[in-house]
Amino acid sequence: MCRFGCVIFVTFVLIVQAVCADKFVPQSNSSYIDEQGTAHITRVVPIPKTISRAAQQSLARQGSDSDPEPSIAEDRKHGDDEQERLAKAMQTTYPTTLSRDKIAGIPVRIITPVNIPPENRNRVLINVHGGGFQADWGSISETIPIASLTKTKVIAVLYRLSPENPFPAAVDDTVAVYKELLKTYKPEKLVLYGTSAGAMLTAEVAVRLKQLGLPLPAALGILSGDGRADVFGDSARIFTLDGLRGPLEIPKDGQPDPYTGKTDPRDPVLSPQYADLKGMPPTFFLTSERDALLSGTVNLHRTFVQAGVETQLIVFDGLPHAFWTDFPLPEADEANQLTADFFGKHLQK
Repeated sequence: MCRFGCVIFVTFVLIVQAVCADKFVPQSNSSYIDEQGTAHITRVVPIPKTISRAAQQSLARQGSDSDPEPSIAEDRKHGDDEQERLAKAMQTTYPTTLSRDKIAGIPVRIITPVNIPPENRNRVLINVHGGGFQADWGSISETIPIASLTKTKVIAVLYRLSPENPFPAAVDDTVAVYKELLKTYKPEKLVLYGTSAGAMLTAEVAVRLKQLGLPLPAALGILSGDGRADVFGDSARIFTLDGLRGPLEIPKDGQPDPYTGKTDPRDPVLSPQYADLKGMPPTFFLTSERDALLSGTVNLHRTFVQAGVETQLIVFDGLPHAFWTDFPLPEADEANQLTADFFGKHLQK
């Protein structure tokens, strides 16, 4: 009986350990700096009370560290499906009409507010969407709120995607659309902006426009981006695009990138922090504290400041990458309004 009972007991302990293993979490903080200066840390980070209840609930969602990365085809389908869903979901809050067209042979989305005041009909916002340069995760979520809040038409450039079309394909497509719009609109009535990959592309296109001697737009919007292709900032080694949720692949400086292709990562268009930024138009920078691209955004902002460019930098507490595309959040509404206000101010000059 004793031998039988002992076997049952040991088996029970092993089962309990297996069941509980995936729920075990550290209860204390620790930090060790090794000989190379690399920090090995454990942190217990509660949800901040400085953000809205809706944002707290969003941060509380659990995520898996073991889900496989989607393929490029899956990522593109998910992005397209999400943009189509949002095209309908956003209409109650931000009424707009949507259409597709081509400008200079480049496919675009056109997002038009229901009511455009006469004084706004001679101006256009140009969006270059996010999605890691390989998918469209923003031509709707980044444009409908801004179009509605500014009461201005937005043209979203559906540029060629990598890895099939590495740098400078996306830059060339956006420049082609911009040059065509210059035939109808004065540059001081144009704004160029984007989120994530689109934020990086915004800076790249602005540098390229300057190189070509073309008139620059009234303002730029760099909403969570980066200005260097050769190194990563601190935040990319701490946060995922979803903040503290999900698996974190530590990026390696100088690692080959599908978008960069064979271009020198210090090329001044690909990496605007190496470019001459003097004379750039007023630029709005937006990021958040749990954003993998927090470092990239603030470092690029500092480079613009050093070049004497008029800037505004807004950093939201506690929120992950591109939270302003999660339109039900109060902070998303606030961020979009701040963005719209900056654009509106400089379009009226």
